[in-house]
Formats: sequence, structure tokens, C-alpha cells
Amino acid sequence: MPLPLPAGEVLSERYVLQERIGQGGMGNIYLAEDRVLAGRKCALKEVEHDRSLPQNILKEAREQFQREATILARLDHPNLPKVSDFFSVGPRDYLVMDYVPGKDLRALMLEAKAQNMFLEETQVLDWASQLCDALTYLHRQDPPLVHRDIKPGNLKVTPDGLLKLVDFGLVKVLSPDEETITIIQGQGTALYTPLEQFGGSETHTDVRSDIFAFGATLYHLLTNQSPADARQRFLRPDALVAPRQIHPGLSVRTEKAILWAMELHPDQRPDSIETLRRYLFGTKELPNRPMLRARRGLAWQALLTPPESILLTGAALLLLIGLIATLAR
Repeated sequence: MPLPLPAGEVLSERYVLQERIGQGGMGNIYLAEDRVLAGRKCALKEVEHDRSLPQNILKEAREQFQREATILARLDHPNLPKVSDFFSVGPRDYLVMDYVPGKDLRALMLEAKAQNMFLEETQVLDWASQLCDALTYLHRQDPPLVHRDIKPGNLKVTPDGLLKLVDFGLVKVLSPDEETITIIQGQGTALYTPLEQFGGSETHTDVRSDIFAFGATLYHLLTNQSPADARQRFLRPDALVAPRQIHPGLSVRTEKAILWAMELHPDQRPDSIETLRRYLFGTKELPNRPMLRARRGLAWQALLTPPESILLTGAALLLLIGLIATLAR
């Protein structure tokens, strides 16, 4: 982690640092004032690459950062902060974004928890709808963009109620063969990270990785409890407590949508954020998921079997018993 720069320092002869407002694994985030556009406040995302990398790899990483920053600067969506500039100072690269005022969703959740309350489901679903808009926009870029660090702390609500997905620190651009190219090395926050995003995985991240983090974020916001991370669940499948066991007032549909999004295997998740949105908001039914049913016990399968099927199965068994009895005489 680079040491924070002091307040008052000027970067790129333009941005006057006011205070550090955040930090990550590879750098700090600063609130700064723009000297060129007087009165404008912006957020500077700092990235310092691993200096132990070979020089040729380090050079490639920094060139890649500049290419991807150029792509981010072209984005224009109400639920995303505008990326307006990027530059380098010594070994550090900087991404300049609009500063977003307001509280992040983690702070709002903690406030509710301190009062022994849950955030209103309708309010969380309103934020979820806005997040769906932002992710749909990112995923439909050519090539698609995968955020890879969706979590309550990266979602801010402005004073007028607009949700912003504020941190582009781990964004990936999907190449034509759908392998991901990292802008900034890192794997995101473990609580919201799917298995395929952890180091050493042979599976490449794609839009379904954002869907997992989306589901984990909703889980945390609606239960006040962080979800068991994907590595725990891989080793102990029952580690994830169903949301309604923690917050019984949640709707069944919302719980099912969260659990669908948080499936460990990408193939078992929704194929797009729009598919998940249609189910979450009641315009689409959950598809059959054989792998999910297989993990449940036989008792659960019986409970979920339609009554007509149970009757037919029972009749068939009685017929078979009768046939056996006749042959035995």
C-alpha cells in the first residue's frame, strides 16, 4: 500500500489534494479540487503497480492501464461517475472521476443494524434496479466491461436518491475470445467474490462474476449479515444461510433471486443481469436448475414435487406391489 500523499499537494499541475477518502490494495483514493475547472471536486484513484515485476511486464501493465482508462473515459451513464482524465506521476498511475457526494450503502446498512432494524426491501430493490441499469450498460459495451468489485461500499446514494457505482479499480475488458484482460491486478473483496475470480482459477471471469457480487451485495444489505464467501461454501455447502432465515419478512421471490445469483458455478447463475432483473421484479419465472435440486435431500425433493406427480407415483407403486403379490401366489 503506497503511503498517502499530504493535503495540498498538486498532481499533474491541476489537481489539489484535499484529503484521503478511501484506500485499496494498490493505492489510495483522494478528494481533490480541479484548478482548471474552478470549484469542481473530483476523486483520484491511485494505482501503484508491483515494483517487483520485471520491467517489461511493468511497462505492459502501465500501457494497459492507459488503454483501459481511455475506454472508461468514453462511458456516459447516470449511475456511473464520469471518468474525465488519467495521468502518471513517477511509479503511480491516477484515474480522475467525478466526486460523488452522499453515503455509501454499507454505511446506511450499518446505521440500520445499529438500530436493530433492516433496510426496507422496497428501498433496496430500488437501488438494485439502478445497479442493474449500470451493469447492463457496462456489459453491453463493445467489448463488454466487467466491474469485478461490486459491494455495498462501492455504491453511493446522492442526496437526490441517485445510485452511483463509484469504483472502477478492478474493471476488466473482455477481449473477443471472452478472456478477460486486467486493468488493475486484484480480486475484489472476498465476501462478494465468486470462485472463478480468485487467484489461480482456470476459469475466466465474465459478466456472471458481476452477477454473483450483485447477489452477495443484496444479501448483505437485506440481512445485515455478510454472506459466507465462495471458498467457505465450496468446502461446506451449507455455510450460506438462506436470507429469510435471518430476515423472515423478505419476499420469497427476492430470496430466490439472491440465491440464484450466488450459485457457485457460473453456469448455474443467470446468463445476464437483465435475466436476473426480469425474475427479481416479477416478469420472469426461475428456470429449472437440476444441479440445485440435486443438492437438496430427498425429503426436500418430495416437498417440492407437485401433488399430481406424488399421486401418480403412489398409484404406480401400489400397482407394482399388487403385481408382485399376484405372481407370488
